[in-house]
Amino acid sequence: MPVELHCHDDLGMAVANSIAGAMGVIDGGQDAYINTTVNGVGERAGNADLVAVLLALKKAKGVAQKYELGMPVDLSKAYKICKYASYAFGVPIPINQPGVGANAFAHSSGIHADGVLKDPQNYELYDFEELGRGEPELVETGREICSGQYSGISGFGHIMGQMAIEFENREEAEKILELVRYANVLAQKPLVADELCFIAQYPDIARDLLTMTPLDSPIMPGKRVKQSRS
Repeated sequence: MPVELHCHDDLGMAVANSIAGAMGVIDGGQDAYINTTVNGVGERAGNADLVAVLLALKKAKGVAQKYELGMPVDLSKAYKICKYASYAFGVPIPINQPGVGANAFAHSSGIHADGVLKDPQNYELYDFEELGRGEPELVETGREICSGQYSGISGFGHIMGQMAIEFENREEAEKILELVRYANVLAQKPLVADELCFIAQYPDIARDLLTMTPLDSPIMPGKRVKQSRS
């Protein structure tokens, strides 16, 4: 019978307990499922961090060689996903967060700096490129036009033009702007570039996602849960 592991980080051991538990389950001849969350966000001190668990399973000595993941995992979007989750949740990523924290690949002392420059594997168990890090990030320090629930067609066109997205006519631009305004109201914060691009490229899908409710069932379309009134 498969065993599911759900650990919290009250003692700073959520990842360690999750890995140890999974190893015990597999050694016992069963499949193990580890509950994780992005950036470890969760009740109280949080849950087992998704990236940290995956890094432990893929990189830890004596673990990766003996235990296999149920399916291939591509970590190349890990940094981007964790940064977006931090922005969406309003919860900063700790600077020492494995793999994605600001200090995860920072070296200060002389012996560390010298060693990592000669061979990164002296001090780094994995490359930052594996996690999608290393690309330059543009930070606007001058005039900035933001998208929001009160955006006008001129400012919106300017924002999308900077991302090389053009509209065939004003009607199309207004249609996309309407969706962007609605998405901003739901998010209660400016949309990121990827969100704007997605809405512009797939407006019909975006509309369905924005108007979806918990009672909408993708398995049984048209069916609704009846609620009784007392």
